[in-house]
Amino acid sequence: MFEKFFLPEGAGSSIEGNSGLDVERVLGRARIHTDLESRAEFLKGRRVLVTGAGGYIGSELCRQIAHWKPESLMMLDRNETALHLAATSTPTGSLPTPPSILLADIRDSRTLTRLFRDRRPEIVFHAAALKWVPILEDFPGEAVKTNVFGTRAVLRAAVETGVEYFVNISTDKAVDPAGVLGYSKRIAEGLTAAAAIETNRSFVSVRFGNVLGCQGSFLYVFARQIAERRPVTVTHPEVTRYLMTVEEAVELVVQSAVMGSLGHALVLDMGEQVRILDVARRLLACADTDLPIHYVGLRPGEKLTESLVGRYETPVSRIHPKIMQVPVPPLKAGEGPELNAWGEDHAIVAAMRDTCLVMAGHGSTVEGAETR
Repeated sequence: MFEKFFLPEGAGSSIEGNSGLDVERVLGRARIHTDLESRAEFLKGRRVLVTGAGGYIGSELCRQIAHWKPESLMMLDRNETALHLAATSTPTGSLPTPPSILLADIRDSRTLTRLFRDRRPEIVFHAAALKWVPILEDFPGEAVKTNVFGTRAVLRAAVETGVEYFVNISTDKAVDPAGVLGYSKRIAEGLTAAAAIETNRSFVSVRFGNVLGCQGSFLYVFARQIAERRPVTVTHPEVTRYLMTVEEAVELVVQSAVMGSLGHALVLDMGEQVRILDVARRLLACADTDLPIHYVGLRPGEKLTESLVGRYETPVSRIHPKIMQVPVPPLKAGEGPELNAWGEDHAIVAAMRDTCLVMAGHGSTVEGAETR
């Protein structure tokens, strides 16, 4: 049952026993399988490092990687509690040694470089990021420090120590970005593309939609509201999003390392966007409750709809029937305005927006990124 996948502890009682809701119904499509078995062999006997290993995607990635018998699995995060929980939930039967816990912040470039020099990872999955739209709108400097400077630090350490495969986990909000999260992740895509060109190595980005079950996601919020008998809050009656399961996300990440062209972004074809209001109604029906739905309005940085490919992007090939490949303009050192993460919020946002415009080759006009 899908509710067991995302409901918070204690929320199951209101939906338990109903069979009217499953993954395919929420997604509005069948679960996509991308033949991970034939692609993940490259992990065997390799030294693999995952940043953001304590997060929802990072921890699931570690659990799946462990099955493919890497020589070593390194789990890096700055949250010691999340890191410990992720490490203890990672199966060790196929690993020659237990996972290595690396307590570090990707903002700390010196520590990162030292760890990369000492551990010599061959494959890096970069999942560490700040990602909550409303919070980052209020703290754009933190988005720059982690999503831009942090990604740059991980890339520099990877380039210096000869990492062969690098996958930057991005988001559909990096497509024609309209807010702080999108700007910061678009810049991270550009940095990854520049590193790929510099090294001629398999450095790529992967764009996700909304991953089902992620703590803090709208599904999680809906489930808790229903469990607590509170009104269900939807931003707008017509808001839509691309949805994917965590299994689809992990399969896409792992395969991208060996399937993607230099610096490109890989995107899973998730079919049509799902109207969030419809999801809320399905959950309420499944819970057999008549709780009201309240519309709270789009928040700063949010769009009514998302896109997988930008207005000025053209997929170059399909490396899999369900995986698109999109070229990303490289963002080289010295290009674009200087990003000062410690400046005034409005100046930080403007600099990020203008950097995205430089990537798009449009100077200070608005194509390729949205002004606010």
